Amino acid sequence: MTSLSLDPRRTALVLIDLMPRIVALDTAPLAGPVVLERCVALAKATRSVGGLVVNVRVERPGVHVQPEGSGFAPEVDPQPGDLEIVKRSIGAFGRSTLDAELQARDIETVALAGIATNFGVESTGRAADDLGYNTLYITDAMTGLTQEAHEFAVAKLFPRLGTTCSGTEYIAALSPTL
Repeated sequence: MTSLSLDPRRTALVLIDLMPRIVALDTAPLAGPVVLERCVALAKATRSVGGLVVNVRVERPGVHVQPEGSGFAPEVDPQPGDLEIVKRSIGAFGRSTLDAELQARDIETVALAGIATNFGVESTGRAADDLGYNTLYITDAMTGLTQEAHEFAVAKLFPRLGTTCSGTEYIAALSPTL
């Protein structure tokens, strides 16, 4: 990856499906708790420089009682100023207020992490690209339902839709002083 520079005031870290029932899934190449820990660290760094953290969780449409573990993982701990989005589709933009909320905040870059690489993260990234956002994929803070699916998305899809980077590169790009 080439040198990356981000304006924290125009960047949103979008964390996909960090819910106990999703974090507990059998995933690869990383276990859900590892991804959760990395996402929590990214959120802390984003907040520290005035960036927006968006926590996204899914609710099954047409279901009155959601499955156990459908709230945010306790570690996510949304803070004042964070945005919480409930999606009812695979991606975070479909049938939600995410685009309107980001536009109202003058966000131009969407940085994605969470579970699962080849479902919620990829679907959200494709829509972000379609909507004209600069899209950043933090590849060591996401995991797939299979290693092959994760690796395919990271190697073949994400570079065509945006920029891939590590969590360390993301944090450095937000502020060279962190």
